[in-house]
Amino acid sequence: MPDFECRSKRYRLMKELTQEQLAVQVGVRRETIMRLEKARYDPSLKLAVDISRAVEAPIEDISIFP
Repeated sequence: MPDFECRSKRYRLMKELTQEQLAVQVGVRRETIMRLEKARYDPSLKLAVDISRAVEAPIEDISIFP
């Protein structure tokens, strides 16, 4: 398991996006978003930045690394 907490689901829901819609925006499969939201996938820096831009939230608020 990755050593981080992912809060992208909260921000995705605030923007009223489905996992599929977010996946299309950032260029990944819906399964990637699902695994990321369950902290079962350690995103690349590029993907983390793309998600933060898509949901209009600071990257520091989305991915928390203890």
